[in-house]
Amino acid sequence: MTQSVVVQVGQCGNQVGCRFWDLALREHAAVNQKGIYDEALSSFFRNVDTRSGGNGPAIYKGKICSLKARALLIDMEEGVVNEILQGPLRDVFDSKQLITDVSGSGNNWAVGHKIYGCQYRENIVEKLRKTAEHCDCLQCFFIIHSMGGGTGSGLGTFVLNLLEEEFPEVYRFVTSVYPSGEDDVITSPYNSVLAMKELNEHADCVLPIENESLFEIVNKIHQMINSGKLGSTVKQNSLVTSSAGRAKTLQEKPFDAMNNIIANLLLNMTSSARFEGSLNMDLNEISMNLVPFPRLHYLVSSLTPLYTLADVNVPSRRLDQMFSDAFSRDHQLIQADPKHSLYLACALLVRGNVQVSDLRRNIERLTFTIICK
Repeated sequence: MTQSVVVQVGQCGNQVGCRFWDLALREHAAVNQKGIYDEALSSFFRNVDTRSGGNGPAIYKGKICSLKARALLIDMEEGVVNEILQGPLRDVFDSKQLITDVSGSGNNWAVGHKIYGCQYRENIVEKLRKTAEHCDCLQCFFIIHSMGGGTGSGLGTFVLNLLEEEFPEVYRFVTSVYPSGEDDVITSPYNSVLAMKELNEHADCVLPIENESLFEIVNKIHQMINSGKLGSTVKQNSLVTSSAGRAKTLQEKPFDAMNNIIANLLLNMTSSARFEGSLNMDLNEISMNLVPFPRLHYLVSSLTPLYTLADVNVPSRRLDQMFSDAFSRDHQLIQADPKHSLYLACALLVRGNVQVSDLRRNIERLTFTIICK
């Protein structure tokens, strides 16, 4: 089993990352009820002996002692990282894998990339190497950051450059949150354009996610709740934006629902790397099959359904609807309509107990529809 490391940069990156780790722990807890450290857990977590202060050798078999996320948390303001360290997930993160400052980047790409990048370069490289040493077979680096802020865009792309220099053979998968047109930070277009140049040159695959699309999906889910159309086939509190069952915090943050959507997307996308399956797709295969040329590595992501079924056996009719929704603009995490352009490649990752015949039938149906249009 391969391992992946998550690098969370800036306020947005750390908030989304925190939601990802919370959901990942809950999902593994539901599957791994015996509390045994297995290959699925090892893909994103280390099992360490707390009696050695977390510095001892990793424990690869037997009962779970203490899980530590394979993560590096970076922010030039202390606020969000301190909240994480004081919150219910504080024991999941290794305190030696944190890099913080106090002044922030002032929403300026150049401050994050040029000033803090040079200042913290050696420290970042050391912690990246330390994290990589804890992996038996390092497959991928996940970078989570925003494009509008100074630290997320500037320092986030600087870290991306470092990863290409230090680990040229390791896959670099970037989740970038783009600001909306009504963003109140006046420098966000400037930050986004400069960060885009770095993403073009140094990322292997980029998942662009737009704040405006997240906001619309949250509103769509609220309408579904109020209309009462979900029916009895949906689990209670199973909506994508729901925080039910999460580790308790003092209060719900305004962007928690939007962050949950991104965390669910990453959770579903990495499920093949975390769990066994006869038709699993490796993370590297995403790049091999969906990126025809090095710089054409931006993927339009979509998430459906926006809730969890009560039964993992997906009925044929519901699967047909899910296939259609996956190509619907209402379910896409960036405001784009590929139906009016050209599909170079497409991949659908399906979770649950579905029939291969149903999958083939829907692929043929969608292929025929696209050709006719």
